[in-house]
Amino acid sequence: MGRSTKKGPFINEKLLKKVRSLDRAGEKRVVQTWARSSVIPPEFVGHTIAVHNGNKFIPVYITENMVGHKLGEFAFTRTFRSHRSREATAKRR
Repeated sequence: MGRSTKKGPFINEKLLKKVRSLDRAGEKRVVQTWARSSVIPPEFVGHTIAVHNGNKFIPVYITENMVGHKLGEFAFTRTFRSHRSREATAKRR
């Protein structure tokens, strides 16, 4: 269930303020954030935001297709190390 349309999307104000100040200065610096639940607004396009995944910061370059999604969707919290192959289980026996 999403957030009500009356309230609008949740955008972390501190993060939005940092990105706007980078725009005014004309800089393209990586901004670190823990706000995984923040929705990506159009102002973020072209910037790189380092999103914390619980262990380290994952750099995410924001494109137009990402607008409307949440930052946490692009910084995975779990690492998949693949299932064992049949050869590996045969060697074990």
